Amino acid sequence: MTDVADLAALELLPDPVVVVDADGRIVFCSRLAGRLLSRPPGEVVGAPAREVLILTDDAGTDWWTRLRPLEGPAHLRQRLPMVDLTLLTSGRGPRPVTLTAARNTDDDGKLLSLVVVLRRADAKERLDAARSDLVATVSHEIRSPLTSVKGFTKTLLVKWDRFTDDQKRHMLATINEDADRVTRLLGELLDVSRIDAGRLQLRRQMVDVPAVATRVAERLQLKEPDCEVKPDFAVEVPKLYADSDKVEQIYTNLIENAFKYGAGPIRLSAVVETERVVFTVSDQGGGVPERFLTQVFTKFFRRTGERRSGTGLGLYITKGIVEAHGGSIWATSPPGDGASFHFALPQGGLELAGIEITKRVGPTASLHEDSRP
Repeated sequence: MTDVADLAALELLPDPVVVVDADGRIVFCSRLAGRLLSRPPGEVVGAPAREVLILTDDAGTDWWTRLRPLEGPAHLRQRLPMVDLTLLTSGRGPRPVTLTAARNTDDDGKLLSLVVVLRRADAKERLDAARSDLVATVSHEIRSPLTSVKGFTKTLLVKWDRFTDDQKRHMLATINEDADRVTRLLGELLDVSRIDAGRLQLRRQMVDVPAVATRVAERLQLKEPDCEVKPDFAVEVPKLYADSDKVEQIYTNLIENAFKYGAGPIRLSAVVETERVVFTVSDQGGGVPERFLTQVFTKFFRRTGERRSGTGLGLYITKGIVEAHGGSIWATSPPGDGASFHFALPQGGLELAGIEITKRVGPTASLHEDSRP
């Protein structure tokens, strides 16, 4: 791990990295590690690692003394166990970190270098908190419809003959709607997992996006007859190379979001630019405070004091779908003028029809696309 190319590659890692040689001196310190240590990387290279990486456990025991990571393979595995420690820094005091380390040895087992990866514990805490939010949100959103399904089903089984046909029809319709809610929630969770893994599959074809939007508007209008949805595509929009079902999902999420947080009329429009088409869903509600305009697309986002039901995943999924198409999404909310959600999809792509392509989505994974048969 002393090769220049190998060391340069470590700069690309998302966590702070320090490389120590067999003599216990630092030979590499990434920029993120320097930031964590509150010291320029060049200042610590060549210094004894024990004097720079002062690491202690909850009992105050020094990590270097307790584990002796540089003393050969007799008592250590190549990859050391992950451990939570406190990093003592001169600039900002003690910092909680999660440490992982790996020993690089030659064919004879002689130590060549020790690679130490440090992750701020608050990042781990944020991940744990996100997982807890997921469990709490899913539990709440599933419990409500399942309670309804269970209640009406038991009532019908026990007291079937006591109800009129209209009453039975109402209860069965409620059971069906609540089953749809659970199915949709599970679909959202699957979408989130695919987006997070960078493996959201798109089945592309040439799509008339305004036609899809109009179809979605007509369907959702039946659910909310008191809130007008107005497709207003005043310009001729070229067909785009996209996944029709996913475009429908985008419009479903944005219109339902306008139903929940905005007010009618809800207007659907588009602007054709040179290399892309920008589509807009706007409402006449109370709008979105400026500080929330970027946060609304994050997972489980809730405004302070917000008590409306929902998973908080709809706009996050919408953003993932748009970006998987190579597009972008953003929100605007002029004071007193409601909220508008804009998403841009690239023009062109006809030459790619029928060809499997691979593009990067997110930081780590690839997206595989194929056309419809």
